[in-house]
Amino acid sequence: MTRPGLLRIGELSRRSGVSPELLRAWERRYQLLHPARSQGGLRLYSLEDLDRVRVMQQHLARGLAAAEAAAIATEPPAASGTETLLDGAKDELAGALAAFDEPRADAVLDSLLATATIDTVLATVVMPYLDDLGKRWKRGDASIAQEHAATAMLRGRLLGLARGWGRGLGPRIVLACAPGEQHDLGLIAFGLALRARGWRVVYLGADTPLTSVADAARACDAAFVVVSAVTPKPFRAHRDELRTLARKQRLCLGGAGAAEAALDSYIEILSGDLVDEAERMTALVDGR
Repeated sequence: MTRPGLLRIGELSRRSGVSPELLRAWERRYQLLHPARSQGGLRLYSLEDLDRVRVMQQHLARGLAAAEAAAIATEPPAASGTETLLDGAKDELAGALAAFDEPRADAVLDSLLATATIDTVLATVVMPYLDDLGKRWKRGDASIAQEHAATAMLRGRLLGLARGWGRGLGPRIVLACAPGEQHDLGLIAFGLALRARGWRVVYLGADTPLTSVADAARACDAAFVVVSAVTPKPFRAHRDELRTLARKQRLCLGGAGAAEAALDSYIEILSGDLVDEAERMTALVDGR
């Protein structure tokens, strides 16, 4: 048995989406990984090793050479500097987007992604900002133009980070907005959190017919399907179709409307923090 918190290389590979051969190469060339040894001599990797692999992948995706990405990933964490940056990042991002200053908003996100993991950026900056933006728009404190410009900019950045999220070795998951649902930023962010845990993402986007969701899930042999909506109305309107889908695929409902959907107990509801829910999804597919 593997000790809690320690992973064999196959599990490390599945969670990260990096082949065992490449993981061994990174360990040998860059000392990226620091495995312990089991009594039988097996290499066992820690969750810190997994985090370093994810940071390296993040910087490789931004165009850095492997040696540069590994050097950043193996640096001792500068906790105080990162915390200071995160403290004001949401307000700085909000100010830039409210002023339609896309270059400044890009610079804020670039600084964050250079020092923090995608989980941290999503959970502490992007999602809280989107929650605040929605509340301000409802109160009339944010104009339609500001809301549209901000969501368009963030969608572009998040989809840029999502490039290649269908590659890898992990299980496949199909993500789609319910019929009539246009709000997809939370779903994209959830896909990025899943990708950081080794999932391969098939993203169908906004306003997707459930028959198309079922076709895609069947074609790619998906381990799970997630259908998202910000209100319970689309779920209630398509209750029978969702039940039919759930009889054929492992189905989860996500978004703010999921908690009030009141569908069958065998349909999973994802209504918590997106990083926590991505971890729970990973536990579900692992059988834990």
